[in-house]
Amino acid sequence: MAHRRMFSLDVVDTDRFLDMPSSTQALYFHLGMRADDDGFVASPKRTTAMCGCSADDLNLLAAKGFVKPFESGVLVIVDWKKNNLLRPDRYTPTQFQKEKAQLGIPAVNQSTYQRVPQVSIGKDSIDKVSVKRERKADKPPRPRFTPPSEDDAIAYFCEQGSSAVEAKSFIDYFTANGLKIGGRASMKDWQAAARNWIRRSGQYNRPQTRNTTQESPSDTLSRVADRLKAGDFSLLEVGK
Repeated sequence: MAHRRMFSLDVVDTDRFLDMPSSTQALYFHLGMRADDDGFVASPKRTTAMCGCSADDLNLLAAKGFVKPFESGVLVIVDWKKNNLLRPDRYTPTQFQKEKAQLGIPAVNQSTYQRVPQVSIGKDSIDKVSVKRERKADKPPRPRFTPPSEDDAIAYFCEQGSSAVEAKSFIDYFTANGLKIGGRASMKDWQAAARNWIRRSGQYNRPQTRNTTQESPSDTLSRVADRLKAGDFSLLEVGK
């Protein structure tokens, strides 16, 4: 017997159902939860007493046509097929076959019904959620980035064979740009950034000098001769 049951609004959202007292409505749901896969309840009187309802509630359900009692003491929920339809591999026939035969319902293969898709929240779904949560729990939390102090940076730069001056330049540069690598990505490992700084020392805060080539003596004589030929004697007037 299944441990989960459904109730159709076509049954419980009608005036015929809602006009009954709340205790009678509650009894209907309790009976539905304890019915077998064919809608038969073995001990309706015990269920009535257990949920705090009265015999009048049970009699009213019968008078309204929601349940049908039998002389044997069992009852069947009349609209069971509207409320529940089980897959063939989960269906267990009722033990009250004699009472079922009195209903005049022909044997119907459960697989011939078109089952309305239901959102499953059964054990399989819960297990999948639990596995995902366990996998997330197995991953160690990522340590939060903490920028280095000036003393930490100086100590590390000295360990790497650099200097305190470079360490201070490193701190000043990245503090000014918001601890961004390349001006975009946030810094995640300051020691890795420091090693990169040391390898490329001077790129961040030292202006690049222009390479100047010294003129050879022969080139100087050629340049002076060209200017004299052009009538430029300003070089000769320098020594006057």
